[in-house]
Amino acid sequence: MLNIEGLERLDRQAPVVMLNLMRFHDRSQDGNGSGWDAYLRYSAITVPMIKARGGTLLWTGEAEAVALGPHDSSKWDFVALVYYPTVAAFLDMMTSESYEREADPHRVAGCAEHVIIATREAYSKFKMK
Repeated sequence: MLNIEGLERLDRQAPVVMLNLMRFHDRSQDGNGSGWDAYLRYSAITVPMIKARGGTLLWTGEAEAVALGPHDSSKWDFVALVYYPTVAAFLDMMTSESYEREADPHRVAGCAEHVIIATREAYSKFKMK
């Protein structure tokens, strides 16, 4: 569930990088392939939505092992870093009718667990401007 209250406490005009942690269902909940297949359908729809709001996908990768911390913690399958020029741009996308109708059903069908953490830059080698 989207934490609108928490996001609205942030500076809505500040840039944000969303750290996405995902664990997929073995089988998509809509019966159409694997959880990964459903996530790929989700991504094909959301990446243009992100770009239309000035954002970009910075990095994705497979989560391979817990290196530090509880070894029995949630096993993440995939990680993504997504840049948005403002928190407001992220909220605009996530609360849009087109996202809720076209994209989110694929995310829900594919992801057994999906956590998105809003981050503020402290240091980066990535330069967005």
